[in-house]
Amino acid sequence: QVQLVESGGGLVQAGGSLRLSCAASGSSRSIKAMGWYRRAPGKQRELVATIGSSGTTVIAESVKGRFTISRDNAKNTVYLQMNSLKPEDTAVYYCKAAVLGPDYWGQGTQVTVSS
Repeated sequence: QVQLVESGGGLVQAGGSLRLSCAASGSSRSIKAMGWYRRAPGKQRELVATIGSSGTTVIAESVKGRFTISRDNAKNTVYLQMNSLKPEDTAVYYCKAAVLGPDYWGQGTQVTVSS
């Protein structure tokens, strides 16, 4: 079992920045990759960024150049640095941990970007 706890969401003006954190506990050694996904109102959940255990990253085109994903393996924590935020970035952001089995998801953290 892996538990994921997200933090760092909130309300920010367009052009501002936020940093999301996702701390993993439990059987965190089983985690192969971690990532961030988001679901905007009325839309399907979409990938934002992922990072593998070796540091390989995948970033969605919609956020490339503005968002950065990083991982601290010693702390079992993954971060999402979000800069130059836009109103269309408003969504609930979810952390995911990929293991050899069903993925684990966090509870989500709301990010709201005002224009």
